[in-house]
Amino acid sequence: MVGHCHCIDCRKSSGTGHCTHLVVPEQAFYVTGSVTFYDRAADSGNIISRGFCGTCGSPVYSKNSGMSGVVFPRASVLDDPEIAKPQMVVYASQAPSWDHVNPALPVFATMPEGGPQKVVATKSAS
Repeated sequence: MVGHCHCIDCRKSSGTGHCTHLVVPEQAFYVTGSVTFYDRAADSGNIISRGFCGTCGSPVYSKNSGMSGVVFPRASVLDDPEIAKPQMVVYASQAPSWDHVNPALPVFATMPEGGPQKVVATKSAS
């Protein structure tokens, strides 16, 4: 699963109009090197833990306390970013007018009910 997020935190932490995240099972994900975390409450009340490279400060991945079992690596850390094919847009209601929201993707004003996993499962069942 890959999605664009236009929430305020993603915009501010990326320095642009959105972040592109992959949704990966936590048990299938590992990082070499040190990661420093910054925790913040999301508008949902869940805690978002954003992991940054301990050496250069680049955003690496995040975790959401309301979505156990998955992590959200940034597409920008991939050696081959072409493998990340966005499948949805979340928090489109917070997108700046200058950052194009692709109407060909499922677009949600906030986070869809059940999170991205439910969207993917529903789409796969269709």
